[in-house]
Amino acid sequence: MQKKWWKESVVYQIYPRSFKDSNGDGIGDIQGIISKIDYLQKLGVDVIWLSPVYQSPNDDNGYDISDYYNIMEEFGTMGDFDALLGELHNRGMRLVMDLVVNHTSDEHKWFIESRRSKDNPYRDYYIWRPGNNGARPNNWESVFSGSVWEFDEQTGEYYLHLYSKKQPDLNWENPQVRNDIFNMMHFWLEKGIDGFRMDTITTISKVTSFPDAPIVKENQYQPATQFYLNGPRLEQFLGEMKEKVFSQYDIMTVGETPGATPEEAIRYTNEENGFMDMLFQWEHIEADPGTGGKWAGDSWNLLDFKRVMTKWQKQLEGKGWNSLYLSNHDQPRQVSRFGNDTEYHAESAKMLATCLHMLQGTPFVYQGEEIGMTNVAYESINEYRDIETLNMYKESIAAGKDPNELLVMIHKKSRDNARTPMQWDESAHGGFTSGIPWIQVNPNYKEINVKKQIDDPNSVFNYYRNLIQLRTKYSIIVYGSYELILDDHEQIYAYTRKQEDKTLLVIANFAASIQEFRWDKVNHFSVKELLISNYEVEEKLAPAITLKPYEARVYLLHEETSRL
Repeated sequence: MQKKWWKESVVYQIYPRSFKDSNGDGIGDIQGIISKIDYLQKLGVDVIWLSPVYQSPNDDNGYDISDYYNIMEEFGTMGDFDALLGELHNRGMRLVMDLVVNHTSDEHKWFIESRRSKDNPYRDYYIWRPGNNGARPNNWESVFSGSVWEFDEQTGEYYLHLYSKKQPDLNWENPQVRNDIFNMMHFWLEKGIDGFRMDTITTISKVTSFPDAPIVKENQYQPATQFYLNGPRLEQFLGEMKEKVFSQYDIMTVGETPGATPEEAIRYTNEENGFMDMLFQWEHIEADPGTGGKWAGDSWNLLDFKRVMTKWQKQLEGKGWNSLYLSNHDQPRQVSRFGNDTEYHAESAKMLATCLHMLQGTPFVYQGEEIGMTNVAYESINEYRDIETLNMYKESIAAGKDPNELLVMIHKKSRDNARTPMQWDESAHGGFTSGIPWIQVNPNYKEINVKKQIDDPNSVFNYYRNLIQLRTKYSIIVYGSYELILDDHEQIYAYTRKQEDKTLLVIANFAASIQEFRWDKVNHFSVKELLISNYEVEEKLAPAITLKPYEARVYLLHEETSRL
C-alpha cells in the first residue's frame, strides 16, 4: 500500500451558503470562509472541500451550474476565490472543489443553445427525445420526484433531468462534451486547486435505449437506477478523465458513487489502474433499503451498520481506499441520526467521531459536526428551502398524506438539517450573519456554538482536535489493518487495527445504557496505553471494562519490549 498525503489527511467540508456571512446579506460567502481559516487550522484539518461556488441560479443550492468559469455573485468574486486558495496554501492546507458534471443548469449557455433548435450545434450536448405516443419517452422517476423528462415547447421534444427540471443531464456520449468538461477541469487545476469531489459521478453513463423501468410501486413513475447508475460506459469515461486530466497533477479525487459495491469501488480506486483515489459509498447511511427509501421509517441498527462497515473495510484493504463519513450536506446531522442529541449529546457526538476516525480511510468532517450540531425541527414547511424536501411534501400532500406525519419524516431526513447556518456564538443568528439568514438558524445555537466550546478542554470541538492530532502521530491509525470483534453485540462496536507488532483497540458503546467489554476478547498484551476516551477513565486491573452510555475508548496495545 502506497503512502499518500490524502490518505493521511482529514478533510473538512464547507457548505459556503451556511458557513459564514461577511457582508450581512444573510448568505455565507468566500470572505466569510477566509475569516475563519484560523479556526479551521486550530481544529487541525488539512484539506478543505468546498461545495459549489460556481455561478448558479441556485435551484439546487449551487449544484445547478450556469457558468463553470465564474464565481456565484452571492459568494464573491474570482479575486476572493484566489485569495482563499492562497491563504490556505500559505498555511500548508489544501483546497478541493466540487466537480458537478452529470448536469448543468438550464441557464447554462450550452443548454440555452441546445434548446433553440434540433439542428443547433449544442443540441447533442444534452439528452433529447421525442414523446412516446403522446406520453413521456419512458417512466423513469426523478431523484427529486416526478418524471425525469421535461417537455420543451420550442422544439417539441423532451430533455432528460435525473434531478431538478432546471438540471438537464449532459450527454457524455458526445466527445465534445467530454473535451469541454476536461478543459474546465484543467482551468481550475492550473489555478492550483488540489483536487475534486466528483458529484454523482456514477450517473454520467446511461443505457442509451432508455427502456421503461419495471413497475414496483403505484406511482406513475418508477425507480430506474439500474439504467443510469454505474452505466455501460462509465469506466471508459472515467478512464478518459484520468488520462487527460488527473494523471497530470498530484491531486486528491473522491467520487460520490451511490449504489457502488465494494467490487466496483476496487475497480474505481485501486492504485494500479483505478480512476479516482477514493469514493463515497452510501450503503452505511441508507436507512431501510427496499422499504420505501429515504423518507420511510428509520430502521437503522448497529448490527447492520457493523456488517456494512466491516465489509467495506475488509474488501478494500490493500486494494482500494475508504472515505469515512457519517454526515454531509445531503444527510441528517450524525449526532441526531446515530447518537443521542439530548441526554447524551456531547458523549455520543464524541463516540461517533471516535468510531469513525479510527477506521482505515480518510475522515471527512462536515461543518458543525465538530461542535455536535443537531437536526432542526421547523414547525412549518414554509421554513424549509431544500428542493428535494419541498417536492416530496408537495407530491405527498397532493396524494392525500397527513401534513403532520410528513413534517415528522422531514424533521428526521431533510437535507436542510445539515444546511442550517454554522453556530459561531450565542449572538443573534448564531453569529452567522448580521442580516436575515437565508434559512433560519437552529434554535439551540445558544447552547451549541463554537465560542462556548473552543476553550473548553472537554468540549466536542477539542475532542475532535485530539482525534485529528492522534492521526498525525500514529501511522497505525492510517495504515493498520482492520478486524471486527464482538460482531454479534447489539450495543458495542469494537474493532482492532494492526500494524507490525502493535494493535489499536477501539471500543464504542452505541447505547444509552451501561455495557461491559471483556479483555479476553483481544489477545494478551503487557502494555495497554489509553490514547483517548470521552469519559474520565480510572484504570483498573480487571477482566472487564464497564462502559458508560455512549462511551468510547481507544487503546494502543503492545508488548513491553516494543516501544514506540
